[in-house]
Amino acid sequence: MINHIDIGRTPKERTKAIGSLIRKGDVTLGGYKKAKIYGLLTCPSGKRMKVENRVFFKDEAEALSNGYRPCGRCLPEKYQIWKVSQ
Repeated sequence: MINHIDIGRTPKERTKAIGSLIRKGDVTLGGYKKAKIYGLLTCPSGKRMKVENRVFFKDEAEALSNGYRPCGRCLPEKYQIWKVSQ
């Protein structure tokens, strides 16, 4: 898990660093730290959160192992499976 706020001192540095991580495949999912929700990097909900609340994951296994649940907006099928299991 990578905290967005920790990957650069300025917004420009963070944008450059996260772009590089995405291109290398080190980041495929984003998460909301406060509610422990993960989703696609393209999810509209994820684009609205504050930098200090955003985290990134390499894959779904990493998100789940950190106690995060699927986003109901961009991953509705996985969210429904998670919801039934709770």
